[in-house]
Amino acid sequence: MRRSAGLLLFRRSGAGTEVLLGHMGGPFHARRGAGSWTLPKGEYAADETAWEAARREFAEELGLAPPEGEAVPLGEVQQAGGKTVTAWAVEADLDPAAVVPGTFRMEWPPRSGRTARFPELDRVAWFTLDAAREVIVPAQRAFLDRLREHSH
Repeated sequence: MRRSAGLLLFRRSGAGTEVLLGHMGGPFHARRGAGSWTLPKGEYAADETAWEAARREFAEELGLAPPEGEAVPLGEVQQAGGKTVTAWAVEADLDPAAVVPGTFRMEWPPRSGRTARFPELDRVAWFTLDAAREVIVPAQRAFLDRLREHSH
């Protein structure tokens, strides 16, 4: 079973609660909007806890130290591909311009024998909870609902 863990940053603004999402990098998501935004997260093995993985992946994907603060457990969801994602919400502000995304390599174009490097997240932005629901990976909407319950 593939497992992933991540941190969902949130802040309070005049528009209400906002969350920080990243647009998945690479050629498959380049022109996609809805369903291609995610909380910073990544896979982990049995020798690492979900919490440790969430903090490590935040640093790897955004190039910034994970924020300190109360971690609100948001539980788990199962994504369409079968991956189980565990998440925590942490209240913090972060300037998307400060992000230095990590990269991954893959064969591109397919079956070409060439590899290319792509950013894990090609852009990062703040969204209100309602706007986030429109663009986030569908299974991750449950995290937004759980955060909304917590922040009210």
